[in-house]
Amino acid sequence: MVLDLDACIDSLFKRQLLAESVIREICEKTKELLMSESNVVHVSAPVTVVGDIHGQFYDLLEIFKIGGYCPDTNYLFLGDYVDRGLYSVETMSILTCLKLRYPDRVQLVRGNHESRAVTQTYGFYTECMKKYGSAQVWHYFTDLFDYLTLSVVIDNMIFCVHGGLSPSIHTIDQIKVMDRFKEIPHEGPMADLVWSDPDPGREEFAVSPRGAGYTFGSLVVEKFLHENGMDHILRAHQLCMEGFQVLFDDQLSTVWSAPNYCYRCGNLASILEVGIHGERHFNVFEAAPENERPSPTEAQRSLFGSNGNGTGTGGGLNGGGMFAGNGMNGGSMAYAALAGLDSGQDAIHYFL
Repeated sequence: MVLDLDACIDSLFKRQLLAESVIREICEKTKELLMSESNVVHVSAPVTVVGDIHGQFYDLLEIFKIGGYCPDTNYLFLGDYVDRGLYSVETMSILTCLKLRYPDRVQLVRGNHESRAVTQTYGFYTECMKKYGSAQVWHYFTDLFDYLTLSVVIDNMIFCVHGGLSPSIHTIDQIKVMDRFKEIPHEGPMADLVWSDPDPGREEFAVSPRGAGYTFGSLVVEKFLHENGMDHILRAHQLCMEGFQVLFDDQLSTVWSAPNYCYRCGNLASILEVGIHGERHFNVFEAAPENERPSPTEAQRSLFGSNGNGTGTGGGLNGGGMFAGNGMNGGSMAYAALAGLDSGQDAIHYFL
């Protein structure tokens, strides 16, 4: 039987799950496609850049309404497609189908949640079990994650990555020769690319409160851009209450594309439209009006992981730790922010 991608895409837009056998075939074909891509994929503007989605499928559909549908719009997705939200299967299914159907129009970068270890705690594994009755779909997608590219460069001027920079990486060429076809390691340059965060209060690298990756400051960004002849770093990975944030004299931007994160943060989201002359425009939007609200129990699970109390592996919503107990302030600081306490102090929190 010939795989009909258009029919699959049409079904997903109608909120219909694909059969397990179809997902297996789609993942196998997509792995073959991704295997030929470099660790650094070069694309040309115009392109619309999307940050974290985290299983918020209805908001992803809203992004297509706002930004345009494939293949009329070129899309670059910066990772964290799964976990937290309730529709990671649908989200990953449609993005994989679109990548396979329009390989030159859709780019998928790996995020820190595109990992076997993380998805077993923060929802994707449980969702696959619930919707398909076995872990096979989870296995198909997590095997596919190993093939996703690590970064994208737009017009040789904008370096795009999920998390940030690494003290082990000075040039783009160093990324090109890395072995990416594996589970994200606990440490090292590959882990840094998906876990690190900018810190506007620093100049150099520092240990990250997430328990993986680093924080990095203005001098690190300036040096990386200078050595690689680029103008800007574009990344995702951190919740921005206004949907985006620009730092270091417009040398680095964060784009966040999951509005009302975990169905209760109340944040805006954005997509970034990069024009043919390098101009950047953040298109800010709210949660999709048709977004289905989860039950209180489901919402709590999406916030604090599978145990629902903010004290399990990763330390809860604001923990961001790769290992138990390594998160920043466990889940208490995040919960206070969500409850409206000190919510104006900082537009960006450390999230998984």
